[in-house]
Amino acid sequence: MTKFKTDSGIEIKEVYHEASEMHEMPGQFPYTRGVQPNMYRGRLWTMRQYAGFSTAEESNKRYHFLLQQGTTGLSVAFDLPTQIGYDSDHELSEGEVGKVGVAIDSLKDIEILFDGIQLENITTSMTINASASVLLAMYIALAKKQGADLKKISGTIQNDILKEYAARGTYIYPPKASMRIITDIFEFCSTEVPKWNTISISGYHIREAGSTAVQEIAFTLSNGKAYAQAAIAKGLDINVFGERLSFFFNAHNDFFEEIAKFRAARRMWASIMKDLGATNPKAMMLRFHTQTGGSTLTAQQPQNNIIRVALQAMAAVLGGTQSLHTNGFDEALSLPTEAAASIALRTQQLIAYESGVTHTVDPMGGSFFIEELTNTMEKEAWRYIEKIDAMGGSVDATESGYIQNEIANASYTYQKEIESGEKIIVGVNKFTAEEHHDTPLLRVDDSIRQTQIDKLTLLKKQRNNETVKVALAKITAAAQGTDNLMPLIVDAVEQYATLGEICDAMRTVFGEYRS
Repeated sequence: MTKFKTDSGIEIKEVYHEASEMHEMPGQFPYTRGVQPNMYRGRLWTMRQYAGFSTAEESNKRYHFLLQQGTTGLSVAFDLPTQIGYDSDHELSEGEVGKVGVAIDSLKDIEILFDGIQLENITTSMTINASASVLLAMYIALAKKQGADLKKISGTIQNDILKEYAARGTYIYPPKASMRIITDIFEFCSTEVPKWNTISISGYHIREAGSTAVQEIAFTLSNGKAYAQAAIAKGLDINVFGERLSFFFNAHNDFFEEIAKFRAARRMWASIMKDLGATNPKAMMLRFHTQTGGSTLTAQQPQNNIIRVALQAMAAVLGGTQSLHTNGFDEALSLPTEAAASIALRTQQLIAYESGVTHTVDPMGGSFFIEELTNTMEKEAWRYIEKIDAMGGSVDATESGYIQNEIANASYTYQKEIESGEKIIVGVNKFTAEEHHDTPLLRVDDSIRQTQIDKLTLLKKQRNNETVKVALAKITAAAQGTDNLMPLIVDAVEQYATLGEICDAMRTVFGEYRS
């Protein structure tokens, strides 16, 4: 008899019967059914389109286009040099400037990036980790120049370095130094920019690296626990910083498993935070952004990706996401064109305004199948977390290679299933067709690097290099001690020190991590 299973290997029964009575209400601990009592009846999720490429000037044009099309939040993609703390003129930046995101070298670039956009009136998410402190400082410096009330500006920095060691690789400093910077950010933001989400603990990249859905929530929540414990050890109040923790999850194609994943994650996080001492209900709520699965997009028959993205987005909405990015159908081939980005945004708008799924809270709640699948995923995820705790926590489990190996094994198993035909990918290993690609592609020219180098050369001629030198020296001195680094980074940014210079000021003390 043929057995059916989820992508995490959980066997699916032919029929489900009621496992337990549903007494829990949305908006109540442990938040399985949603963090708000009325969910989308009161407020829709933020429709946030991830964008950034080439120069700040080009990305600014895309942001204005998206805002005109009805997006309700910006999400900034940075190029690889920016992500690992190198200026565009660094030798290791060659060939990568502006390619997978926008190139940011200094406050000048941030001023151009958000030209014509009032930061007090928009929420901004920045996918930045190792150099998150510098990019946040630039955003704060621009908000101050605009005359914004820093108590009102809101948004998120990803700032999740543990998943970089495990899944993605854009780290700079060793884990303990990175954790120190992250807790400095927590402390600084709690008083200076209290509405800012100081971390977006990311399962997205763990899933993109090949994990299962169960591993995604297990490793992500375990990382979240490590951040919370580090903040407590620094003397921060879990009931205060807990409100500013947010999460970032993937949405893949296994529709019901994805819905159950989000529900299980909420319940588990509430339990983790309660066990760590949280009493504030808001500090126990798992709020999350979702992005549809980039690794699920196929270069073959790329228009099929429109349907994949729609299914994934629907799963995220039915799972109760607070924010959503939908991928462009052409992203397996290139950066998304304006046309593809527009279709992606319209996908969200159609779900929000035409599907009717927003009219009731937790529409999948009470389904015998969903409830049992939620319970099973939670149980399997706890097994991983208990194993990680026994190793000493996420930092030790990452440094030992355990998490990386588990992800690699899951990825290998999944790939074998595709190659054997056990797992069907439409247009790839079944229903294939001879294709003649006529999909318009967006390419970034290598000349962008010279443009950025010219801007850097001019900046260094125009700024006061003595005040920059003093500001950088203060960062290096503070890195050797225990003073909070963030005020000094903000000061250096305002003197127009570059991203690379600020990161180097900390590199001299912390060194660089080598896996």
